[in-house]
Amino acid sequence: MADRMQWTNALSTRPSLEAAITDVVERAVSSLTAPPDLGLVFISSAFASEYSRLLPLLAEKLSVPVLIGCSGGGVIGTTTQGQTQELEAEAALSLTLAHLPGVDVKVFHILADELPDLDSSPDAWIDLIGVPPSPTPQFILLCGSFASGINDLLQGLDFAYPGSVTIGGQASAGGMSGRMALFCNDRLYREGTVGLALSGNIVLETIVAQGCRPIGEPMQVTKAERNIILELDEQVPLVLLRELIANLSEKERILAQHSLFVGVAMDGFKPSLQQGDFLIRGILGVDPTAGAIAIGDRVRPGQRLQFHLRDAEASAEDLEVLLQQYQDSQADEVAAAAALMFSCVGRGEGLYGKPNFDSELFRRYIKDIPVGGFFCNGEIGPVAGSTFLHGYTSVFGICRALDIEGEKMV
Repeated sequence: MADRMQWTNALSTRPSLEAAITDVVERAVSSLTAPPDLGLVFISSAFASEYSRLLPLLAEKLSVPVLIGCSGGGVIGTTTQGQTQELEAEAALSLTLAHLPGVDVKVFHILADELPDLDSSPDAWIDLIGVPPSPTPQFILLCGSFASGINDLLQGLDFAYPGSVTIGGQASAGGMSGRMALFCNDRLYREGTVGLALSGNIVLETIVAQGCRPIGEPMQVTKAERNIILELDEQVPLVLLRELIANLSEKERILAQHSLFVGVAMDGFKPSLQQGDFLIRGILGVDPTAGAIAIGDRVRPGQRLQFHLRDAEASAEDLEVLLQQYQDSQADEVAAAAALMFSCVGRGEGLYGKPNFDSELFRRYIKDIPVGGFFCNGEIGPVAGSTFLHGYTSVFGICRALDIEGEKMV
């Protein structure tokens, strides 16, 4: 039998960190038939006082050449019965291990002040990461606070590594005063970004569910300054928005009071815009005098945008549409080996009123693979070929081999 890619995940809810580590390591290692090349570990904020003990305790039990991870307001993993669990408010530990023949694994930790200027050449970014652009690497990033420079890093990676896929999330602490942690091999960091570059016999495919549905019709930005929309279709934006809300149902009008967003169309030339064609951004404020609207991203004249609403129903529908599209596209591909899930702390049980909603829906379409991940303060994933830091999103990274012994398995 050929040496094939293998992934596994183990999840523990043991309240003792030592017991949880023993639990996940024994189960994960025993389910692989070859030594692991990579580990990803996610630890819930219930263990916040013990973050510094995680890596030394893991090293006593586990031998793996590359390991990254972080803290999360909750963690996601696979039970012994093969079910995915999203554990949001309890002590939990999730360990993913992978045996990756034909894959080169490079690990890095980057601080914001180490990033090149955005007008630097691709070579500056390639030197920073230490990975050539060919074969095309796939990136997994775990970042600290918003001061980590993550938005600049995402732009730089897109620029220097065209065709690469980047996924990940921002570590979360679970409380306003909690401290977050990033793990990279034997080091604990409190800031910056830890990352993996995976090159060779691996494909990373993405589902980025932003959880919104459009209302009204697309409009064109005719005047803007930085992140402030001054004109839409040559009219006052706030006037148009009030007209739109007045024509909604009563339920939608109530929802618009706290769950109204803007979707910025990512393809300037696509004639018919659909769900998934938009980058969702928050509305930061309005100027009643000028009728302007400020959003959470830069906007420029000529861009099209559409207002969106977010609720549990819209989130479920959005994810299901994307999963169906993914399933329909997979007829002749090598089977998926595993998935990583990066979900916003604002989703989960707080959004749906019940646990495990996103992961159970995922497993309905993509069955019998291990899933590991965590609840993030921000989620990293591509929309229309460019990578962004999102909010209120679930990002799935689906891992598979490019081929088996040089040929695609059908």
